[in-house]
Amino acid sequence: MKLVSAGLANSNRFRRFLMKCTNETVTIELKTGTIVHGTIASVSPQMNTNLRTAKMTPKGGSQISLDQISIRGSEIRYYILPDSLPLDTLLIDDTPKP
Repeated sequence: MKLVSAGLANSNRFRRFLMKCTNETVTIELKTGTIVHGTIASVSPQMNTNLRTAKMTPKGGSQISLDQISIRGSEIRYYILPDSLPLDTLLIDDTPKP
């Protein structure tokens, strides 16, 4: 498990990395303490994250299954990435240089 703080959101490199993680299964902890586990469908430049086949567990509550969920980027505390994620490949900065 790799824990990544959403506080790195100011980094364009981090945002591009998350956009490459489409179809990866992640766990997201929200600032409210709610935990959401699902497969990334998309990530916007503002880090708004859309998950499919998600399970949401509110802090102190019971788990809810959802077909899809949209999470506002400013509400995310952490992205918890699976150990199997090929970071060495995904972190390569392949954006064109001006």
